Amino acid sequence: MDAMRIAVTGSTGLIGTALVRSLRADGHEVVRLVRRPARSGDEVTWDPRRSHVDTKGLVGCDAVVHLAGAGIGDHRWTDAYKRELRESRLLGTSAIAEAVASLDTPPRVFVSGSALGFYGETGDRKVDEQAPPGDGFLPSLCVDWEEAAAPAEEAGIRTVFARTGLVVARGGGAWGKLFPIFRAGLGGRLGDGSQYWSFIALHDEVAALRHLIDTESLSGPVNLTAPEPVTNKEVTAAMARALHRPALFPVPKAALRIALGELAGDVLGSQRVVPGRLLESGFSFAFPTVDDAIGAALRAR
Repeated sequence: MDAMRIAVTGSTGLIGTALVRSLRADGHEVVRLVRRPARSGDEVTWDPRRSHVDTKGLVGCDAVVHLAGAGIGDHRWTDAYKRELRESRLLGTSAIAEAVASLDTPPRVFVSGSALGFYGETGDRKVDEQAPPGDGFLPSLCVDWEEAAAPAEEAGIRTVFARTGLVVARGGGAWGKLFPIFRAGLGGRLGDGSQYWSFIALHDEVAALRHLIDTESLSGPVNLTAPEPVTNKEVTAAMARALHRPALFPVPKAALRIALGELAGDVLGSQRVVPGRLLESGFSFAFPTVDDAIGAALRAR
């Protein structure tokens, strides 16, 4: 691919950091949106809560990747934090979508972050992008989050919703919290362990985002998850094998609900989501199995 100019929000997060590093390593120019005065030519100031974006910094961008938003698992889901989750996503998405739509020469593609939470509880039933939204807080949030990108779609910009699964990485995210627990020999299945987890290696997440940028035939929702989701019981066994530790202490459902509140429903829920459109478009996973993904996370610097 020819070198591109690409703007990224959420560039200091787990996925954003890895994406920026990958793009720059291949010679692309990356501008990062920051919530303070810009300090260098590769930064653009924005304030999503005030719907402000310094659009001068977006001029000439071929693509915009929007990954900003408060972490789903960072806090208990109090009413206040649920408002924070909604506002950080809806206000940020609306602000950047309106900004790119206002440009005289808009970017060719707008990749907007979303999540597999869109589907809610699926049990042991496999679902792809054709499935409707589920019920509850997360599905409702994801629906509104994606709808907030309407200004970009209405401006004729190819808009892709990256519905990301559980990212397997040591450096952050929900999975990152598992590694120290298992290293200490305290890991175990959650509840009865039968719930499905739809995961993706961090390397494949970054590669998939770049695939969304490059593949002109893709628009709308695309699931970013490995081809075969696994049960929590299988995750537990894989983590124990990789770290050479026992996994002897199952965490009872009641204890999780006390510790996590409403978030426990999401942890104990089952999502068997497959990447239908990603595979159909020719994407190839480097780390398709959970053992592959965990091994890659352990080898990563």
